[in-house]
Amino acid sequence: MFDTVCTLPLSSDLFTQAIHPKEPVVSVGLAAGHVQTFRLPSEESDSDDDASTSSSRNGKGHIDTMWRTRRHKGSCRCLAFSVDGEMLYSAGTDGLVKMAKAESGQVENKIAIPLEKNGSIDAPTVIHALSPQTLLLATDSSALHLYDLRIPYSKVSARPEQSHHPHDDYISSLTPLPASDTSTSGFSKQWVTTGGTTLAVTDLRRGVLVRSEDQEEELVSTAFIGGLASSGTSRGEKVAVGGSNGVITLWEKGAWDDQDERIYVQRDAGGAEAIETLVTVPDELGRGKILAAGLGNGLIKFVRIGQNKVSSEIVHDETEGVVGLGFDVEGRLVSGGGQIVKVWHEAVNGSGGDNLAGGKHMMGDSDDSGDDSDDSDAEERRNTNTNERKKRKKGKSGRGTGPDVIAFDMD
Repeated sequence: MFDTVCTLPLSSDLFTQAIHPKEPVVSVGLAAGHVQTFRLPSEESDSDDDASTSSSRNGKGHIDTMWRTRRHKGSCRCLAFSVDGEMLYSAGTDGLVKMAKAESGQVENKIAIPLEKNGSIDAPTVIHALSPQTLLLATDSSALHLYDLRIPYSKVSARPEQSHHPHDDYISSLTPLPASDTSTSGFSKQWVTTGGTTLAVTDLRRGVLVRSEDQEEELVSTAFIGGLASSGTSRGEKVAVGGSNGVITLWEKGAWDDQDERIYVQRDAGGAEAIETLVTVPDELGRGKILAAGLGNGLIKFVRIGQNKVSSEIVHDETEGVVGLGFDVEGRLVSGGGQIVKVWHEAVNGSGGDNLAGGKHMMGDSDDSGDDSDDSDAEERRNTNTNERKKRKKGKSGRGTGPDVIAFDMD
């Protein structure tokens, strides 16, 4: 289904990635506290080439580093773009949320995450811009904070407008539900979270609406699937939930008491692999209803909904798990994990099916002497994060920093 376009090396282990909603831009948050933003080449045709061949496929495009900085004193755990893509929100184990201009990286505001009851830092796990007015922040202590973005947060001590505790364990994922047909704003006002062994739905105005029964397995990742066939009581809208045991469960929207379908993605004699991240393949690609699942063993598996089975797979990394997965505005898959980010485009083998091909195209190293940080203590900082998921437990020290401008070298 997808071929590798290129592989981008990172200076330390990847904790999180965010994809711009309107431009071919990807940001990464690293274990050493860095945030780096890349601009991918456009799919527009090159005048020197055949009209059907874009620069991102023929090897003549460039990936530019728009900016790179040491944003957090601890690890950068979470990243999210604003709805319009103008701002980039980052949250780190230093207990701070920073709001920066996406184009330049210049910090505009910052917020101190509320401390735990014992006075210790409550490290973030998820950050999401629900609308131009509302920012959601989840933490290790299972807190879910709501911030009003209309308030100019000029002080570090700014407090959230609301706080909830939808789970008894840290919040591992958050997925907004589509706005209702009667919505005047068009923005979501409800969202699904997972934490420990439960799923919960929270409403912007009414707080936590429902929490599922104990599923007796850790729930790790979520994705919304719409446009399915309606039948009986089914509205054709489901939430997919990835578990630590290699199983995706499907939940009917509005029926949150328990799951109604199970899809076995990765269970074999060697043991199950956690489904660390889930994303829906865009309908615009014309492949039908498909989920891309990033696993703890470095595989990305494509699951066809309806048939409820794995149709194909690709390899992000042979040793490191996939912690970030998404599609940019031009339909390219971006996967992250370990110390690499990979960019993939649709396979051009002419089969039109789910066949996979492509190789690894590692970029060269370059000097980054302008950076004012030292990556050698990255592992020490990582070891202080006592509540990290299995995917974040790395055993490697940092390596050389990536280049400022990276060419697609397909030769």
